Amino acid sequence: MNSRVIFAAAHVVADPDDNTKVDWDATLAFRRHLWRLGLGVAEAMDTAQRGMGLNWATAAELIRRSAADAAAEGGLIACGAGTDQLTAPPSTLDEVIAAYTEQLSVVEAAGAQPIVMASRQLTALARDADDYHEVYGWLLGQLSDKAILHWLGPMFDPALAGYWGSEDLDKATETFLSVIEANAERIDGVKISLLDAEREIQLRRRLPQGVRCYTGDDFNYPRLIAGDEHGHSDALLGIFDPLAMVAERAMGRLDDGDTEGFLARLEPTVPLARHVFETPTRFYKTGVVFLAWLGGHQDHFSMIGGLETARSREHLVRCYELAAELDLFADPELAASRVALL
Repeated sequence: MNSRVIFAAAHVVADPDDNTKVDWDATLAFRRHLWRLGLGVAEAMDTAQRGMGLNWATAAELIRRSAADAAAEGGLIACGAGTDQLTAPPSTLDEVIAAYTEQLSVVEAAGAQPIVMASRQLTALARDADDYHEVYGWLLGQLSDKAILHWLGPMFDPALAGYWGSEDLDKATETFLSVIEANAERIDGVKISLLDAEREIQLRRRLPQGVRCYTGDDFNYPRLIAGDEHGHSDALLGIFDPLAMVAERAMGRLDDGDTEGFLARLEPTVPLARHVFETPTRFYKTGVVFLAWLGGHQDHFSMIGGLETARSREHLVRCYELAAELDLFADPELAASRVALL
């Protein structure tokens, strides 16, 4: 994939005998599946249930194991660093910085590119835009590699409402851009997960030269990746976990300069994506793991912390129907037999 940088935010497979643990063999096998298709892996992100069952100790092990496999496979990997090891609300920005620093150190020591995730603790503590400048300026200044900044909207995590110092998205966008401009030489790109295509387009047009826009818009990704006369978005998407094979074929068209062919392959997947990510959006992980089970990538449908119960039976059956219409399953009979178990 030469024309765009594409990451799939990958899910974790729970141990079927203990859903507080990770099935490491199945989890890492799925990452190798993504690398074989030419996609990068965005590791230990919200798709992997960060903040929804996956604790920091397990996330750190996931980062180390996945980064080692990426080095062996020659795969692209970037890993999320946040502040979720804090068990009590911090009282100072220094505590937030120390938590971020610990996690970023693990990512860099593993040889992966860092993704600075949005922090619930910073959201609760920050008073204004200056606090975000202080935290991000300090963190980015310590890194040896360029980082990706992640703006995750409250539809994905309600605790992040008001990130960048305001619930007014226009004001928050200005703060976000000012942080980027102040640290542009240390930023590879920014991931925008607001499900607002027009806001993403306007924001990416204002990014400093050399700073990528990674779309996190699981509702509008085909047109955002295709771009326009002013530029395009790269991608860091949870929906590319179940859509990896389709994404690989579509990107081949785009690499050949066939934008219409790219859109013809990818736009039919949008109804499935919109269904998987429907409100409450934060439970999209359930649909992602369900589709992985139907697709034969794991032998059970259970999730860390029992999150498989977060969506209704009707929601899951519709996931199957939409995926089947796309010929998404390599073994349709297996998928049909598994969905019948519901």
